[in-house]
Amino acid sequence: MHISVIGSGYVGTTVAACFAELGHEVTAIDIDEDVVTTLNEGKAPINEPGLEDLLANHAGDRLEATTSYDAVPESDATFLAIGTPSNTDGSIDLSALEAAAEATGEALAEKPERHLVVIKSTVTPMSIGEVLEPAVLRGANDNENIEVGMNPEFLREGSAVSDFMHPDKVVYGTRSEWATERLHEVFEPLLEQHDADIIETDPATASMIKYANNAFLASKISLVNDLGNICKEFGLDAYEVMDAVGLDDRISEQFLRSGVGWGGSCFPKDVNAIIAAAREEGYDPALLEATVEINDRQPERMLDLLEKHADLEGARIAVLGLAFKPQTDDIRNSRAIPTIESLQERGAEVVAYDPVAIDPMRERFPEIEYAGSAADALADADGTVVVTDWDEFAALDEEFDAMKNGVVVDGRRIIQRRDGIIYEGLTF
Repeated sequence: MHISVIGSGYVGTTVAACFAELGHEVTAIDIDEDVVTTLNEGKAPINEPGLEDLLANHAGDRLEATTSYDAVPESDATFLAIGTPSNTDGSIDLSALEAAAEATGEALAEKPERHLVVIKSTVTPMSIGEVLEPAVLRGANDNENIEVGMNPEFLREGSAVSDFMHPDKVVYGTRSEWATERLHEVFEPLLEQHDADIIETDPATASMIKYANNAFLASKISLVNDLGNICKEFGLDAYEVMDAVGLDDRISEQFLRSGVGWGGSCFPKDVNAIIAAAREEGYDPALLEATVEINDRQPERMLDLLEKHADLEGARIAVLGLAFKPQTDDIRNSRAIPTIESLQERGAEVVAYDPVAIDPMRERFPEIEYAGSAADALADADGTVVVTDWDEFAALDEEFDAMKNGVVVDGRRIIQRRDGIIYEGLTF
């Protein structure tokens, strides 16, 4: 099949590359000429394991990038993967996606055959019928051959390629058997290789499945963090407790590692968006509000533990880990951001290190010092906080001997307790 993917950010680039890997002919469309050039060179505009290999294999062959919508009417389906950033009230900004939807409709205005426009972006259920579908049809001059569907993504940064190629579920949100069959044709090469559950539903329900999925996982993490905080107060190891809890098959062992909290592009944005949408309908989502509140507290608790052992005024504090999770350079909603901000408010001098996320964090905090290695960050430090659980931090040992005051507060349980340091686990 020939598939158009509009938007070449994190989701769009991953989806386009994986569709090409499945054997489809893919046209990636983006307004950023630099991104288009990067893709056509077979390079990845983001740091994501396995993605650059796919782009190198398929660019110039099954994958082509362009700024033009000319390929849309020639394709068999079009996927919209435009970002929906948060507004100040937590709701999502649909303006860029709505503009792309209308431009897609304009490209399809004269198409005589049926065409499926698939929303891949994460959007609230009501926005599909109230904003996005009307935008597509408005652009297409109400061409009756155009249908709009929803196919939410469940990709985790750091493992997005693997998640796409080995999904737990694939959700088809459509309003006709033809549209469902068209989506099945798109995913058939994948489903022949990997057994996954197929959910066939309507577009609004498909959208809600994505929000419910992320809200549930975020709530699970915050609950585990809350329980971990309680364990810390009792002098207990939260990890030992949750290892036992995870043996209950109603709960499972996943997402039970307590720590400094969740970040990234999905959980914060999606939880805040569904909270805002619920409020707009007159419902108070108290549990989801508590989920966010608990998450926001964790960096402060980490620094409170640090301050038990070190006067932060004028202290040199190493921050290990800047990306919101390992295997990515994404700092969006990273727990390192409120950590650095609070350290500055408490009068500390910050020296930070991350294997891949220094450049994006330098744009956010140009005034702090950045080290070339974890060892350099620890040298002469009065204390350190561990925010991201990169594997290389687990190998740190003698590097702690170079600290002026060996206080280590571990927000991810990645550092081994050892002689010569004052070790505090956030929840253990």
